[in-house]
Amino acid sequence: MDKLRFLEACEQTAGAQRERAGIGTLGEKTLHAVLKRYFEPHADSQEVKVDGFVADICGENGIIEIQTRQLFRLVKKLETFLEYSDVTVVYPVFPVRYVRWLDPETGELGEKHKSPRKDSIHSIFREIYSIKYALDNPRFRLCIMMIEAEDIRYLNGRDKSRKRGSSRCDRLPVSLIDEVWFEGPEDYRRVIPEGLPERFGAKDYAKACRISAEDARTELNVLCYLGLCEVAGKKGSANIYAIRSERNV
Repeated sequence: MDKLRFLEACEQTAGAQRERAGIGTLGEKTLHAVLKRYFEPHADSQEVKVDGFVADICGENGIIEIQTRQLFRLVKKLETFLEYSDVTVVYPVFPVRYVRWLDPETGELGEKHKSPRKDSIHSIFREIYSIKYALDNPRFRLCIMMIEAEDIRYLNGRDKSRKRGSSRCDRLPVSLIDEVWFEGPEDYRRVIPEGLPERFGAKDYAKACRISAEDARTELNVLCYLGLCEVAGKKGSANIYAIRSERNV
């Protein structure tokens, strides 16, 4: 992790935006551009064609794909890229975020306010579920970027405040909080909370992680796929789970 290099990538990207068009008008959104510059500052290693697809980065560290949302869109790419090279998928989450409102009619940009929404490492599982088949591939790595960010949202919502149902203009990274790397199945053990009973349900897991029961079931599905948990029985129609010890994995 290099916080200074991340800030430099933010500043360089912002400068390039000012020269071209400004917030929200580029084809490539700011966050994606910053992360691409952070991982590979040399343009000749960016946007490289690989067997019918375009990799964000292709260089001495293999292929790096930066996906800021909707990881399911990587399925076809990953199937191809993993045949040729080591692949790192970079995915950002936002433990701290702010919101600023942009009036699309006047161009006025409001003051920033802290959002009550807080991502955690558990936020990744609803996304990585769609690529779980790659998580145990020895060529695959996942890098989670924990970022403080500022959302610029249009005042174009459907209620009187024009905020409910509004669309996002851009997401501006402010600082790098942490990088979390998953280089193999055993690394995902770190997300399992301490203090779980020997046998537990999705609701128990959800409470321990402070996530919804639906998200807990998704996370447990991935952990079972990786051999870190197992279904140990049933209570009615609900699964009962157990953590598998490291020596059994």
